[in-house]
Amino acid sequence: MAVLALVFSFVFAPVGIFLGYRAKKEIARTGEDGDGLATAGIIVGWVHCGIWALVFLIWIAFIVLYVVFAISLVGAAGAAGSTNALFF
Repeated sequence: MAVLALVFSFVFAPVGIFLGYRAKKEIARTGEDGDGLATAGIIVGWVHCGIWALVFLIWIAFIVLYVVFAISLVGAAGAAGSTNALFF
């Protein structure tokens, strides 16, 4: 299960995190090897989730900036009397 945790941390991070914690619990219970792989799966999964969260927040920021810029162009064009502000 520890190997799956590490693999899924790269493919689909939430599953990798879940499997990593499950593997750590099973390793503690049975005394098997693989504690390092399970820990690596947890760490890589959380880092991967953090990177995707950062990408998502930057994407949202660009959308907000685009909307604000578009609204300001429409407002400026309305004051100048033009009706086609978004298409220079």
